[in-house]
Amino acid sequence: MIQVIVKKKSENITGFHIEGHSGYAEYGSDIICAAVSALAINCVNSIEEFTEDAYVIEQEEKRGMIDFQLTVKPSEQSKLLLDSMVFGIREISRQYGSQYVTLINR
Repeated sequence: MIQVIVKKKSENITGFHIEGHSGYAEYGSDIICAAVSALAINCVNSIEEFTEDAYVIEQEEKRGMIDFQLTVKPSEQSKLLLDSMVFGIREISRQYGSQYVTLINR
């Protein structure tokens, strides 16, 4: 299962921690893992490209882990990008089931 922890300060998303593999299909053919990874990586890349917001990131491919944390108050652009990523992951969980993707707010 993929566990997504959404890190919040007040009402703003300030980061996320994603870890695990969905187990939906064989490694390399798992559309759920691919979708969650694409949403997370696109979010990080977009924040880097389209904002001035500073962040730290840690990744470990074997564990399927991405830990992302803004180190500044999120800009409006980062808020939108993070909200969009969480929306996409929530929809994947809703469509395929929480046995594959779990979303936790902290």
